[in-house]
Amino acid sequence: MSSLLRVQGRIGQRTLLLTTAAVPFTGWAVHAVTLHRQLAATRRDPLTGLLRRDAYTARARRILSRHGDDTVLVMVDADHFKQINDTMGHPAGDAVLKAFGARITAWAGPRAAAGRLGGDEFAVVLELPAARHTQRLEQLVRTLHTPVTLDDGRTVDVAASVGAATPASIGSRDLTALQRAADAALYDGKHSGRAIIATRRHVTVPSINGRREGRPGTAVWGRAA
Repeated sequence: MSSLLRVQGRIGQRTLLLTTAAVPFTGWAVHAVTLHRQLAATRRDPLTGLLRRDAYTARARRILSRHGDDTVLVMVDADHFKQINDTMGHPAGDAVLKAFGARITAWAGPRAAAGRLGGDEFAVVLELPAARHTQRLEQLVRTLHTPVTLDDGRTVDVAASVGAATPASIGSRDLTALQRAADAALYDGKHSGRAIIATRRHVTVPSINGRREGRPGTAVWGRAA
């Protein structure tokens, strides 16, 4: 065998070995991408695209730890949602929840923790300096009061109650305390079309049937319903 043939033979064997070795590597890469996508899917609510409770909680705590007093926690509760389901059907209710998820995501931005806590209840934690609170919360209220158009052309009038809490307003950076205070503030302005920011009094509001019983707040933002 000539030296040229021997060299070609060695090159061919080396190529075969490299190609054979690349097959399992490629397979593992595809498998890793698939696992990543499956993991991402388990972290998000399939209807709204928002984070599920556990994923939201973990991300929200990281934001609070990183940004401290320059954060705000916002609770959102859809108004008259049962009536929409009862009169227009569950597909209409699902469309409203999906629209709310998209609107909250767009409002909060990619760095926020935006989650669906269950049913028609949502929460967002984001970095937001105090000077921008009024403008941004008014913007959220407006977008959540924009009618939703269904696939069949029908229009659904929608509304949501919004409560907010900040570490400075309640004197705590604890996620649970912020959520409970924001929820109490939300119920102060239930069905009013306005967002209310919690004060330290909202931290001690007693719970009734698992929800907080609201008291009058001191800061009210948004527009009338």
